[in-house]
Amino acid sequence: MDKIIMNKKIKSNAAEEGITNIRHSIDRIDEKILSLINRRLLLAKKIGRLKEKEGNRVLDIARESTLIQRLNSINEGPLSKSALHHVFAEIIAASREIQKNHSVAYLGPEATFTHIAAINYFGQSVNYAPQVTIRDIFCEVEKGACHYGVVPVENSIEGSVNYTLDLFFESDLKICAELYHPISHDLLSKSDSPGEIKTIYSHPQAFAQCRKWIEKKLPGAVLVESDSTAHAARKAADDPKSAAIASSKAAHIYNLQVMASKIEDISRNTTRFLVIGKDDIKRTGSDKTSVMFVTSHVPGALYRALKPVAEAGINMVKLESRPTKHENWSYFFFVDLEGHAEDKIVAQTIMKMKKLCLFLKCLGSYPLAREGIYGSVTKQSGKLIK
Repeated sequence: MDKIIMNKKIKSNAAEEGITNIRHSIDRIDEKILSLINRRLLLAKKIGRLKEKEGNRVLDIARESTLIQRLNSINEGPLSKSALHHVFAEIIAASREIQKNHSVAYLGPEATFTHIAAINYFGQSVNYAPQVTIRDIFCEVEKGACHYGVVPVENSIEGSVNYTLDLFFESDLKICAELYHPISHDLLSKSDSPGEIKTIYSHPQAFAQCRKWIEKKLPGAVLVESDSTAHAARKAADDPKSAAIASSKAAHIYNLQVMASKIEDISRNTTRFLVIGKDDIKRTGSDKTSVMFVTSHVPGALYRALKPVAEAGINMVKLESRPTKHENWSYFFFVDLEGHAEDKIVAQTIMKMKKLCLFLKCLGSYPLAREGIYGSVTKQSGKLIK
């Protein structure tokens, strides 16, 4: 028996010694990583000074997109694409901050899905300015109070955010980037006992997306609608007998517990967001161009306007229509084309379309959202949770 105990101690000591040695190696690697990050920031600072002399903007979305794509292509793992993106998003954000801090407007309050998507894209090292409406986001960027804005534009289940599309008709802002963010709902509360929950707060679309779960798990709860899932979390924080359907980020911000995770009835729920600003984004070789146009109200007008796209062999990845509101039964159309407006074939196609339309405006060319980071969406029509 003593021999068995002795053998166990020897094995335990050997395991602990092995762990200690590995941790020492990790510490040395961490020190090297820290040193390299600081060296990178100093180089970024030099670039910032040169940009300032040339009058260039600090944020270079095309460069950042190309950088992540290149790192993804040489990454041999086990670091996942998603983890790689988040790590370098923060490093890039710190590099921007050391050059010049940026402000980003989003659909508030804190912990909305728009807020979380903005953080995932820009990192933590920017100033975030919550806004009450999507129009407020456009206004803040237009007047220069914020450098960029993040707005929802479509959801894979609920469809397009029509209000965002309408604002592009009257705004001179451009689309600088797109990003896809998975939408997952959690049940948050001060309480840790589901039996105590009498009221659930949330956005109406969150209720719609979690209806089956609510009917099965909390059929007696009173459902109270809120302006946003973040507002719902704020209300739940004041009432221990209530809960909110919101994001796990909201639990952290409003000091709530996660009672249940991923309670949505349909998985793969994804929202597409746009980064809006005043920049012209350079080509990356993997780009998308958004165009808005109005045709004559005559048979075949839309077919003729889109014929140059088909003849050029350009992939059209989205087509959406909206009433112009200036004349009954008159519509403007949104189309997303693969390629950059500086690509010869895309530029020629847009010029041909312009001659066939009453009005045409290029909303911007920007990098295609990175595959494997935010997923993909499908096109429908409807509303969106914020």
